[in-house]
Amino acid sequence: MSKAAVFTMKLEPDLRDAFMAAAEAAHRPASQVVRELMREFVQQQENAEAYRAFVTHKVELSRASIRRGEGRSNEEVEAAFAARRARVTDAQ
Repeated sequence: MSKAAVFTMKLEPDLRDAFMAAAEAAHRPASQVVRELMREFVQQQENAEAYRAFVTHKVELSRASIRRGEGRSNEEVEAAFAARRARVTDAQ
C-alpha cells in the first residue's frame, strides 16, 4: 500500500512524549502504531454503523409485525414468563 498521504496533527507535548516512549518501548515505529489505531477506529465505526443498520431493520420488522396484529401485549409476555419461571422452579 502506497504511503503518499501526510497527516499532521496538534497535540500536547506530554502526550507526544509519552506516545513516542511507548512506541519505542514496543520496538515499533510511531507511524505504524498510529496507522493501526486509525484502522481500528475506522473498523469500529463501520461495525457500529452495521449494528445500527441491523437494529433499525429489526425494529422496523417488529413495528410491521405489530401493525399486522402479530404482537403480544406486555401482560401476555409477563404471564408467559411467569408460567415459565413457575415450571422451572417446580422442576427443581
